[in-house]
Amino acid sequence: MPSTVPVPDISPGRLAAAGLRLEITDATATVTLARPERRNAQTPQMWAALADIGRALPGSVRVVVLRGEGESFSAGLDLAMFSPQGLPGVASLPDTAAMPEEAALELIGGYQAAFTWWRRADVVSIAAVQGHAVGAGFQLALATDLRVLADNAALTMAETSRGLVPDLGGTRLLVELVGYPRALEICASGRRVRAAEAATLGLAEVVVPAAVLDASVADLVAALLAPPRNAVIETKALLRDALRHSPTEQLAAEREAQVRRLRDLAGVGE
Repeated sequence: MPSTVPVPDISPGRLAAAGLRLEITDATATVTLARPERRNAQTPQMWAALADIGRALPGSVRVVVLRGEGESFSAGLDLAMFSPQGLPGVASLPDTAAMPEEAALELIGGYQAAFTWWRRADVVSIAAVQGHAVGAGFQLALATDLRVLADNAALTMAETSRGLVPDLGGTRLLVELVGYPRALEICASGRRVRAAEAATLGLAEVVVPAAVLDASVADLVAALLAPPRNAVIETKALLRDALRHSPTEQLAAEREAQVRRLRDLAGVGE
């Protein structure tokens, strides 16, 4: 029986219309937010295309790099979404407010799908952040496994300043990285966290001069691709679940993962 699941459209034309580019070279995929004239402001069309990229990535991809074209990583949600006119064919925020609750919840759930695939087990994702990462831009950077910041980067969770809340997965990820008190202070104040502070807080793995951001990310990609893929996948799963497991559960998970690795390396079947 033929599948009824639609094949995600990640054609260059569709992605360009959504303000994105996708380049796949060997085991590396590069996703570029490509609306520099709008400081890579995000739209529901962009989110739908990002979710489809996650669904359609070839199995050969091991590392995904997320970057923004131009001076900023992303200025956050396109401000047109705040007006009643909104964007063509898209529910504006006033439209969403007027929907039945279940419909509004479903709509936002669809938006969240653009942010939830970056930490899946079979890839390592890296955000290369320069300039401003505001609101949804900050949350998109948080969605990746690793962040490399240019020294001119500034991260801002601006939702509360507009009477809203971060609703794209950023609350849990921010608390995991910096702890509850600091996360509350960053979100409630809406202040800018500049690159040096971001590194101190654990929001960035490294801060580099803006001129060498791409080269630094390329070096990190090469380092991530050097070990055998399955070793990285197993290690990522162990680290991801470490704080959710009891010590006994984590030790058991480590044993099980190591036996799988040993059997794989020795060519021992199930």
